[in-house]
Amino acid sequence: MRTVEVTYRYGATGHAMRPRPMDSAAARLRLTEGNRAFASLLDDVGQGDGVARRVVEVDAYDLGLQPGEHGAPSQRPFAAVLGCSDARVPIELIFNEGPNDLFVVRVAGNSLGNDVAGSLRYAVEHLRGSLRLIVVLGHSGCGALTAAVEAFLEPAEYLPLATNHALRGILDRQLIVVQASARRLATSFGTDVTQRPHYREALTETAIAMNAVLTAYTVQQELHGVDPQELRAVFGVYLLQSHEVWSPGAGLVAPPADLAAFAQLNEAIVRSERIASLLDAT
Repeated sequence: MRTVEVTYRYGATGHAMRPRPMDSAAARLRLTEGNRAFASLLDDVGQGDGVARRVVEVDAYDLGLQPGEHGAPSQRPFAAVLGCSDARVPIELIFNEGPNDLFVVRVAGNSLGNDVAGSLRYAVEHLRGSLRLIVVLGHSGCGALTAAVEAFLEPAEYLPLATNHALRGILDRQLIVVQASARRLATSFGTDVTQRPHYREALTETAIAMNAVLTAYTVQQELHGVDPQELRAVFGVYLLQSHEVWSPGAGLVAPPADLAAFAQLNEAIVRSERIASLLDAT
């Protein structure tokens, strides 16, 4: 059995640190490459002996350890990430980033409620000196979307939440996405798709991806007037089993710009190998 070591290390004075990305394309590339490095680190954990190591270089400034300076460091994240509260998705770790690199907002189902939207708006308005990307990150097996699918397929499951306004508020935001995902699956595979053994899982994973798409689209619309090269929204789905960030376009991708592109992307999601393999499973 291999041992995996992930070390956060700040170097001595004068040690060259990774510069912050200068535009949204560079920010997306850095996160994509960081995730690939993290996923590859865990690829062969169960094979052979020895130690697999990953070192994340940390700027002493970001820890408030810069010689001759006092007080707290200023925020300078290059990306804001809206992720799920799920404890299995350690966002800085899966992107190979350290402190002060990412402005992270987490909420069950990574949905765009008022508090979340306000937090992202703060990042856009106050951290523009360094901010280049806003990432909406779903993840496989999301509990919030799973609960929404259960309520959609078995309406009686919704009744116990009638007096639980907090949980119901989270669920209500997801049900629209679940319904749209069910319609897309029926359109693409026929109405009898609901009879396939793993339809429930396929619907859940489809809804997870479409929820990320829709949220990223909404965020991008809020950035109207901002040059996409300077700051843009992207989305992806973190796969718990492979540790990779997935989308039909591979990795983090931009949301669709119009209804026609939405239809194409939704079709690409349900026709992807991930969803098709679930529907074909016996």
